[in-house]
Amino acid sequence: MLTDGLNTPRVPAKCKDSRREDRKVAQEIAISFKDRADAGRKLALALGDYKNQQPVVLALPRGGVPVAAKVAAALNAPLDLILVRKIGVPDQPELAMGAVVDGDEPLVVRNEDIIRFAGVDDPEFNAVCDSELAEIERRRQRYLGSRERVEVAGRTAIAIDDGIATGATTRAALRATRLRKPKKLVLAVPVAPTDSLAAMRQEADEVVCLEAHTDLMAIGLYYSNFWPVPDNEVIELLARFSARKQKQSSQPAA
Repeated sequence: MLTDGLNTPRVPAKCKDSRREDRKVAQEIAISFKDRADAGRKLALALGDYKNQQPVVLALPRGGVPVAAKVAAALNAPLDLILVRKIGVPDQPELAMGAVVDGDEPLVVRNEDIIRFAGVDDPEFNAVCDSELAEIERRRQRYLGSRERVEVAGRTAIAIDDGIATGATTRAALRATRLRKPKKLVLAVPVAPTDSLAAMRQEADEVVCLEAHTDLMAIGLYYSNFWPVPDNEVIELLARFSARKQKQSSQPAA
């Protein structure tokens, strides 16, 4: 496996009653997006200049797929996945101590500050990492099967998620995509904290974000509908783009 270091992310506070707190905070936040599809349509408008550059759209599943699907449709671009998983602290899995990305040789990004803060030793880290790699393999088989990966080398790659929190998985996804040698690497998200965006600009050639907030609350608070995206929706959206590609390839050249 390839390994890399990770700078300290924003450490989210542990919420004892997250549902009640989210409802309270949501009353103070202007909701920006109806759902992920709405966010995707708005993000596509901001990315319109890339349409004539034959881009590749890469989604971080599962939440990033509905957003990316709208962008890919608007840009007439192929849609593929970046299979990345957060490596969470064992007793606080929402706190990222690293991330791992699928590939010929999986890329593991470690956050040494969080690892030390949480008192996690190497066997514990490796055990969580192995578990997330197994989940990546499950998702790869379920979502992609024998489908070939979209070629990224020499093209503009646009990585998309439904938002950024600490940025651990996003940074790992960008670093893994960079290894595939795109001509240009773009990160596009609907909403993110300003400090995470600053860090992402060190990884991507361009960052497009519709809303940046100094004090970002939970990403879901900026959506009216932020229900978890089921596997079936991911599979359906990918199949739709695969079918469109086959239809285009079967049409005679003008």
